[in-house]
This record gives sequence, C-alpha cells and structure tokens, in this order.
Amino acid sequence: MKARERLKEANRIVVKVGTSTLTHGAGGLNLRRIDLLVRELADLMNAGKELVLVSSGAIAAGMGRLGLKEKPAAIPKKQAIAAIGQGVLMHIYEKFFAEYGVTMGQILLTKENAAQHNQYSHSRNALLSLLSMGAIPVINENDAVSVDEIKIGDNDNLSAIIATLVDADALLILSDIEGLYTANPATHAEAELIHEIDQLTPEIEKLADGAGSERGTGGMVTKLEAARVAMRAGVTMVIASGREEGVIRRVLAGETVGTIFPAREAHLRVRKSWIAFGKRLAGEITVDAGCAEALAGGASVLAAGISAVAGDFAAGSTLRVLDAKGREIARGITNYGASDLTRLIGHRTEEFDALVEGAHRAEIIHRDNLVRMV
Repeated sequence: MKARERLKEANRIVVKVGTSTLTHGAGGLNLRRIDLLVRELADLMNAGKELVLVSSGAIAAGMGRLGLKEKPAAIPKKQAIAAIGQGVLMHIYEKFFAEYGVTMGQILLTKENAAQHNQYSHSRNALLSLLSMGAIPVINENDAVSVDEIKIGDNDNLSAIIATLVDADALLILSDIEGLYTANPATHAEAELIHEIDQLTPEIEKLADGAGSERGTGGMVTKLEAARVAMRAGVTMVIASGREEGVIRRVLAGETVGTIFPAREAHLRVRKSWIAFGKRLAGEITVDAGCAEALAGGASVLAAGISAVAGDFAAGSTLRVLDAKGREIARGITNYGASDLTRLIGHRTEEFDALVEGAHRAEIIHRDNLVRMV
C-alpha cells in the first residue's frame, strides 16, 4: 500500500503547528486560523481519531501581549516573554476546544524530559492516559525554564519525539510553506514541490537552508531532522501549509498535499525508542564491514570491529554507529568511556585486562542497548 493510502488508516496523529501559522504578519495571534485548526481537530476526534497537538507560539503570544515588535536576543527576556505567552496561548486553546466540546490538557516538555528514561516513560504514560480519556494533549516546549532548548527547531524535533513516544501512525507538520521544494520558491520561480521523499540523501538535505520566520524558530533543516526521526520510528510524516483551510483532513484523506516522508520500519519498543531518539548523542564510533554485517544480524558491537572513536563521552552515553562510508547504521549505549574505548578498539576481549583496568564487559555496546537505524 502506498504511503498516501496508508494515511487514510492513520488513527493516532500528532499535529505540529508553527508560530507562522498561528500569527498574523504583524505579529499578533491569528484567532481565525487557530479557530479553524481547533475545529478541524475536534471534528477528527468526533470521527474517532486520537490527536496530539504540538504547538509553538508561546513567545509570539507573549510578545503580542507586551506589544513587542522584535524578539529580544537575551535568553532571560525570552523566558519571561514565554512565561507570559504560555498562559495566553493555552487560554485561547482552552476556550476554542471547549466551544467544540473537547477537553484539552496542557503538557510542557523540554528535551531533558526525553534524556532520562524514567521521565521518557512517565511522559509516555501521561500522554497515553490523556488519549484514553478522550482528551487532546496540547504540548509545547517549556521555554520559560529552558536555556539551550530555545533555538532553531525545538518543536519540529520535539513533535517527532512525541510521535515516537505515543506510537503515532502519522506526524503532520503545518508550516508557512507547502513542503520541500527543488529550490527556494521565494527566490526561484521555477522551483517545484517534491511530493514524496522516501530517503533523506545528502542531495535532499542540501535543498533545505535557513531558519523560518522572524517570530518562529523552525526552518526546513529542522523539519528534515524531524522526518529522519519519524521515518526511522515507523511514523509517516507530512509537511504541509498551515494556511490552507482543511489541510489536515485532506492529508488524512490521502490527497497529494505537501511533502510526504513514508515510514521505513515498524514501531520500536519504548526503551528502544528512548535509546534512538530520546537520549542525547554524545559521540560516535566507526565499524568495519564485518561488524556492520554482524549488527544487521542482531549482534552486539565488539571492540575488534571498531576502527575509530569520536567525541568525549562517558560510559552509559549514547553513540552513533557508522559504517566505513560514514552512514549511520545504529545507535546504542556504550559500556565504556571514550578514553578507555580508544585503548580497546581493534582488540579482542581477552586482551582487555592488559589495556584497561576493570574492563569486565566483553561488548562495547550490547545488542539489548542497540537500535538499528537502517
């Protein structure tokens, strides 16, 4: 079945809406567009769909309430504006959802909530409980307490993590652009919309450049990063224009709208999802062809098959595993820190004691702590 056709069967859908979709060009919240969005989500819920909304716009809402025209550069000021804006934005969502008979629940997250396995699991359980109650979770980045999270693309990437977290069937990212083009449509009249991308090649990645609007933080680069997470986790993702009325229903009806990124594999178990997409990446190792082939068969990563180590990391960190061509083939939790692992690479287990004191683990990354990415 083609990817567009599979969208007709999607039951659990994560919708991410960007700041540019929620605001007017002058900077104030676009209440009409928010109303249309909420009405469409409510109608889909009435049809039996389970919806999760990941919403940007807290800082923009705060700027509107304070009468600011430009976003300040200082992080404390951004945090203060976000604290004001979160209340404004959630009040509007609550009002509109209530008018359509839908109960919503706000959840504020940061990427730190995904970095710890217990927080990752608790977040999943809370979201699934809200869905089981017939409510719609409305999620946004907790900008009021975040520091390094306030940067380009948080909610694009966050939405992909959320989609993985709740075992979503589809992720729809609503933007101020219809999808990925062959060139920048603002400067190239001949640019054409790419309707389907089944593999994120270096050529595709080169087509994305720059950040989003002045009020938003997401650009096409971060949307492709989100697509990589979603596709590998078994979630079909679509980028479409949030300015088009009824776009969510059209996407879920299988129409050729926006750019679709078909899912590549079945859903991962919760812990495997956390390893692949929740924990922060601390470094990477390169393995030889023999090790790469063994990993494809479900083996652990052994030191004898490692040819290079990059990064300064401790035992328990998550690493990318690359093949000889630099392609990411797996992610996993290492049993050794970078300094010890550098001494061990290329050696057999029986040689470990002479190289590193207390090196009692035969596997550098055990297969139970490893997720294949191809």
